[in-house]
Amino acid sequence: MSFLDKLKEKFSRKEDSGQYLSGFKKTKTSFTEKLARFAFGFKGVTDEFLEELMVVLLESDVGIETADTICENLSKKMKKSSNPSFDDTIDGLMEVMHELYNETADPEIKLNANGTTVILLVGVNGSGKTTSCAKLAKKYKEEGKKVGVVAADTFRAGAIDQLKTWAQRLDVPCVAGKEGADPSSVLVEGCRYAKEHNLDVLLCDTAGRLQNKVNLMKELAKMRKVVGKEIANAPHHVWLVLDSTTGQNGISQAKLFKEATEVSGMILTKMDGTAKGGIVLAIKHALSIPVYFIGLGEKADDLRPFDLDAYLYSITEGLKS
Repeated sequence: MSFLDKLKEKFSRKEDSGQYLSGFKKTKTSFTEKLARFAFGFKGVTDEFLEELMVVLLESDVGIETADTICENLSKKMKKSSNPSFDDTIDGLMEVMHELYNETADPEIKLNANGTTVILLVGVNGSGKTTSCAKLAKKYKEEGKKVGVVAADTFRAGAIDQLKTWAQRLDVPCVAGKEGADPSSVLVEGCRYAKEHNLDVLLCDTAGRLQNKVNLMKELAKMRKVVGKEIANAPHHVWLVLDSTTGQNGISQAKLFKEATEVSGMILTKMDGTAKGGIVLAIKHALSIPVYFIGLGEKADDLRPFDLDAYLYSITEGLKS
């Protein structure tokens, strides 16, 4: 059984397969159409083929370093095969991309067994932090957890009101500060509420300003310090929310936040709105940050746990001749 056939078999058993296919529709259309052109007159994994593949990968926002590694690894893999066909090469390409993502294993998301798990959501304005916070609250509540949210993005009144509205709709408590208040003071209030009410998960929507690195580091360091004083070992997770449509600029953002705080995971939003889904591989390869969730639509259920097999199948469905 080929690698892609194995992916297909796994994908057929997924409950959210439809969301993956619709969410990656733009990426698949762009990626597969360009790769399918190589099937005509295919002469093997030549230098010309690799140059053309490099262009396709770059246009999918894989990034120059990651694309170069993929092409190099594919060339090495296919040299072990005798007269590989186009289908063999595509199969090898998907296997190489799979191996590249898995060079470093993604740590399992563990919740605090002895008290509240504090999760900080960081990222620039417009990345989808507030909406992601609400969608995660829905997810954990449906899993039977006692969940609360903190509206600590006090520099935007709209973000506070938005999270309050989501919290009312989901019937979860929301600790909110006033516009212009110190974000760290709101986090302290949220942590104290979580302890008093025995919450399992506290999701914190933080300020999304992208200032100079020094100020960003100071602000995030202060946030980590205050929640750590209130709840042991908090924050237990710091997840960077990144807008997939920003492309390679998103990697620059990710580097800055990784330098500023201990980012432990990634949420890639608006994946359904871009044809450049290769950003998933670029992020993992360049920064070794695991992608835990991806946004595949506007509905509350469209924030899905990232599944590498489903991702690779979704962007190549129907490609093999």
